[in-house]
Amino acid sequence: MARVVSRRSPASASNFDLDGFLKTRAQVVDKALDRFLPPVTARPPTIHKAMRYSIFAGGKRIRPAMVFAAAEACGGRTEDAIPAACAVECIHTYSLIHDDLPAMDNDDFRRGKPTNHKVFGEGIAILAGDALLTSAFEIVAQVPHRTRYPVASAVRDLADASGSLQLIAGQVADLEGEGKSLTVAQLRYIHERKTSALLRCSVRLGGMSANCTSAQFEALSQFGYFVGLAFQVIDDILDVTQTSETLGKTAGKDVQAQKATYPSIVGLEKSRRIAAQLTRKAYESLRPFRGRAVALESLAKYLLGRDR
Repeated sequence: MARVVSRRSPASASNFDLDGFLKTRAQVVDKALDRFLPPVTARPPTIHKAMRYSIFAGGKRIRPAMVFAAAEACGGRTEDAIPAACAVECIHTYSLIHDDLPAMDNDDFRRGKPTNHKVFGEGIAILAGDALLTSAFEIVAQVPHRTRYPVASAVRDLADASGSLQLIAGQVADLEGEGKSLTVAQLRYIHERKTSALLRCSVRLGGMSANCTSAQFEALSQFGYFVGLAFQVIDDILDVTQTSETLGKTAGKDVQAQKATYPSIVGLEKSRRIAAQLTRKAYESLRPFRGRAVALESLAKYLLGRDR
């Protein structure tokens, strides 16, 4: 398979122990989430089992890793970024639970396991997603106060990214676009909101936790935006080039659902060129950090260098 990689892939990222970074940060997040979320023994136990089933279903905790990496790039501490990291993971997991529902993407598997509604039923799955969404704001409200970014800034940023103008807007446009002939601009609108918005929010929250400068905040915003777009274009490509076993979810679902994707609109090769262009822009966004954003560079290389 051809690979989409930046022509200027940062040399500093090549020696970074990304596996170690992801593993240690995932452990930090899992431990904190176990503390933040109600135990399975709390009444009613079914909802808490369902919440924990999906939140602890595996995965590399990419969005929390983005939070931590952005904080480090700005000179922050891992412990100060924990509430933000856990909050974005709750938002991400809630969105996956709802996306997988029969009324949405109707998927049976997620991360190689039966989806939440397949295990607990549609009603409980909806409520589990609702509960995780609510928990995200309870958790993010515990971020440390910063002189440039009071707690309200973090709460507002998360609300904006996950609300009806961003994440939900993308899902609505995605649903309404099924079976229709969309333009590239319309598809980009979906990707900007359904995928890019939360990744962008993740790095912004990480920067906030470190009391980043306005220049750093803008650089992080640009990085998150381009990484999110590139990631989703690559995801579109993978849906038509990889197997369900490789993806950990049902392959070819976009085609079956008659959803517009970059390959279906502009073709596979042009999609790869678009992904490469977005990847370059993501790397370029980190230039203001002058080599101090090694973890972010490595995460970009990992996310945007997948086989396609």
